[in-house]
This record gives sequence, C-alpha cells and structure tokens, in this order.
Amino acid sequence: MFWIWTLIVGAIIGAIAGAITNNGHSMGWISNILAGLAGSALGQGLFGAWGPSLGGMAVIPSILGAVIVVAIVSFIVMKVRA
Repeated sequence: MFWIWTLIVGAIIGAIAGAITNNGHSMGWISNILAGLAGSALGQGLFGAWGPSLGGMAVIPSILGAVIVVAIVSFIVMKVRA
C-alpha cells in the first residue's frame, strides 16, 4: 500500500510542477509520476526534508525539485525538436 500511495503523491507533485512551469499540458500521467518521484529525490537532496510529508516525501521540497526537473526536461526536449 505504501508504494501505491507514493505513486499517487508523485503524480500529484508532477502535475503541480507541470502546472507551475506551464508544461503540464504535454505530460501524461506516467511522466507526472516520474517527474514527481525524480523531483522529490532532487528536492529533498537539495533542500532537505522539511514541511509536511505525504507518501514518504516532503511536499514543499519535492514540488521545488519537480519544477526543476520539469524545466530541465522541457528545455532539453525543446532543443532536440528544434
């Protein structure tokens, strides 16, 4: 049950990051989960594990990390397509 909860929270964090960066319209639910999980790891590594936690992830640093991940991936995809 822990992993299901982690995937759900990861998807929500990824969707929030996509909405913040205005790149969420092109992301599917798998991309949201991956961005949320990778962003959570990056955000907690950079900013620490402070604030409220859901599914084993500190929400605020996870969102900040996911925004960074989505921005970097969007930049790379944009350069590759051009």
